[in-house]
Amino acid sequence: MSAAILETLLQAPDLPELIQQAQRSLATEQRMREKFYADITPEHKWEFIQGEVIMHSPALNRHLQATKAIFKLMEGFVTTRGLGDVQIEKAMTCFPRNDYEPDIMFFGTAKMQLIFPDTLRFPIPDLIVEVLAPSTEKRDRGIKFEDYALHGVGEYWIVDTEAETIELYRLQGSVYPPVEAKRDGILTSEIIPGFEMPVRAAFDPLVNAEAMKAIWSRG
Repeated sequence: MSAAILETLLQAPDLPELIQQAQRSLATEQRMREKFYADITPEHKWEFIQGEVIMHSPALNRHLQATKAIFKLMEGFVTTRGLGDVQIEKAMTCFPRNDYEPDIMFFGTAKMQLIFPDTLRFPIPDLIVEVLAPSTEKRDRGIKFEDYALHGVGEYWIVDTEAETIELYRLQGSVYPPVEAKRDGILTSEIIPGFEMPVRAAFDPLVNAEAMKAIWSRG
């Protein structure tokens, strides 16, 4: 909650009633969340956002290809250097209020200590990649953008497969300052030490193959 909203709430003459109403709403939402945990199955991609259960539709091929391209490079780099773990799509990460299944997540070595073979609900990642789709863009740029920043996701990559661009946001405090979408050039991660990739490697299989060769040759 922003300081301005909190200050307005604290000045409200009906503050006790507002707090009681919020507590009732959160209690109802928590019951829905527990039911969500009981009902979800691994066959589908599910998320729980602001009290709503969301089951995602199948993805377009360009979405799948970009996700796979970035994942291959990140996983290859991280695995060969023992830097942590990279998960793709149907891994669920639990935030204080919401549960998300990002397209790609990176966990550094410290977070890996919280992940086991039977883990179903993963801790908050150090880096998240979301590949935009018409049905998800509003959330990816809205509640997820805010929630990821508020809860310490160090980098948030937004991939637009139509424009063939990537936006790399780096956390400052509890916000992501504005950045320009990049169509070319090199992306350099500060969260995955030493990892870099050409923007085109997300969209061009030949560029991706060359980037993968570079990762393995330096490994």
